[in-house]
Amino acid sequence: MKIGVLALQGSVKEHKEMLMKCGAEPVEVRLPHDLDNVYGLIIPGGESTTISKLMKQYKLDKEITRKYHIGMPIYGSCAGAIVLAKTILPNNQSSLRLIDITAKRNDYGRQIDSFETDLEIEGIGNYKGIFIRAPTLEITNGVKILARFDGKPVMVQHDDILVTTFHPELTEDARVHQYFIDMIKKKSRY
Repeated sequence: MKIGVLALQGSVKEHKEMLMKCGAEPVEVRLPHDLDNVYGLIIPGGESTTISKLMKQYKLDKEITRKYHIGMPIYGSCAGAIVLAKTILPNNQSSLRLIDITAKRNDYGRQIDSFETDLEIEGIGNYKGIFIRAPTLEITNGVKILARFDGKPVMVQHDDILVTTFHPELTEDARVHQYFIDMIKKKSRY
């Protein structure tokens, strides 16, 4: 199964390694035609402003949105969550606006405030979450919370979009990526 990893900036290599660990074939997505034969897309952690600007520059924003609306599942980790959010605070930078959440950038603090913590994820179990300049999320109706930290949602799903504010690609545990692959399998004729 081919799964795209948006390869403009961020933790591309780490997501590719996780996909291979799950038996999927990662495809680096840099231009719209790179989405032609993928069953799903991962938008990695990194710098959300840079990712958004490059997506727009290469016209990937329109193609990702089009592909989502015809059935392509998408997973965004940390910056990827911000890029997918309907609203971004404090400055409401441009985004794909595909999931009805509000993301507050760097709400846990600066790089020096990064941390690891145990999470209990619905359908996965205990999981070590790595938070680096992570956003917090506010959700609306229809968005399912799969995990919380300190009362705040850190992993959510709505229809064919999965979002984490932590970085599963930086662990050795591939269960979040497998969860996304299982979402794709339920959706596609793969």
